[in-house]
Amino acid sequence: MALPEPLKVPAGMKLPFPWVRVHENRAYISGHGPQNPDGSLAGPLGKVGAEVTPEQAYQSARLVGLAILGSLKRELGDLDRVTAWLRVFGMVNSAPGFNQQPSVINGFSGLILEVYGEQAGRHARSAVGMAELPLGIPVEVEAEVEISE
Repeated sequence: MALPEPLKVPAGMKLPFPWVRVHENRAYISGHGPQNPDGSLAGPLGKVGAEVTPEQAYQSARLVGLAILGSLKRELGDLDRVTAWLRVFGMVNSAPGFNQQPSVINGFSGLILEVYGEQAGRHARSAVGMAELPLGIPVEVEAEVEISE
């Protein structure tokens, strides 16, 4: 499983926040989008149910999972420090009438369960539709995990 490089932010865009904020035994993960291995945004871009199929969006959600794992590894040094996935908030750039957001975010949840197993990977979750997401990405996920020292 190859983790992507840090996000290559488009020219002129400023992001004045950390991708992962550690406080005590928690890591709060900022919203991530799908990334290619080189850190660029991964396509397809657009609304799910219009320009992006649910199947493509499911794969995008898996790529979001890899992006988040990459950010966690850079911040924590070792992904084994994650002892529990607590909360996941999945956002889907939804075309009018598209209502299968949970199926899309299953791409993210499935990856986390594959990597961490049922005990540490099981998480509370929301999957909601949004009118727009940054830069036209189809999926964005933020999360909270418990970590060890």
